[in-house]
Amino acid sequence: MDRWFQITNKAEAQAEILLYDEIGGYGITAQDFIAELKDIKSEDINVRINSVGGEVYQGFAIYQALKNHPANINVTVDSLAASIASVIAMAGDKVIMARNAEMMIHDGQVAIQGDAARLSEVVDTLNRVSDNIASVYAERSGGNPEDWRNAMKKETWYSAEEAIAAGLADEIATASPRTARNVADLSIFNYAGRKFAPAPAIAARLDDDASSETNIDMEELAKALKKGLNIQ
Repeated sequence: MDRWFQITNKAEAQAEILLYDEIGGYGITAQDFIAELKDIKSEDINVRINSVGGEVYQGFAIYQALKNHPANINVTVDSLAASIASVIAMAGDKVIMARNAEMMIHDGQVAIQGDAARLSEVVDTLNRVSDNIASVYAERSGGNPEDWRNAMKKETWYSAEEAIAAGLADEIATASPRTARNVADLSIFNYAGRKFAPAPAIAARLDDDASSETNIDMEELAKALKKGLNIQ
């Protein structure tokens, strides 16, 4: 069976996690990921990302599990961290971008049908989820959640340098042990990559105390999952 994550957890070595496909795809859930994550006893975990994103609630659970893990989390974006994959990247104690890597943020999206009451409920859920995502970016950058929500609404793409300037990443990799090329269909987004997108509005880093720590409400996630909402 295909898997969107792969964990290498060898004794007396730094653990490595690859997130190299659609988050939550192929019938593999965040619960499967978290079960394997709990077995990692290494003091350092290297997370490598090349993903167009996936299901928001699955990604939130992964983000929170990485944040809660006692290990030092080093995230490297090998090629692309888009949508919820960019949120997962924010769990890193350090976020490194490969020189030609890109990051993309956007508002939550869902395909659904139903009556007016049902659709109104989904709109409220989408706004709440997107505000939650914005708070994750704000916590990382020290910026304002409202500004990040505005950037999300525009679907904003960042080069490695732009992600660092915005406070979403810390440094560019001097070398990468793995060559990654994103082969996903980026036409699912408004822009098929950074070179087709407008330049992002770069927000300078603020003081670390500018925003409070974000903790995902796992009970809220569980309720949404029971409703069958598949937010991307």
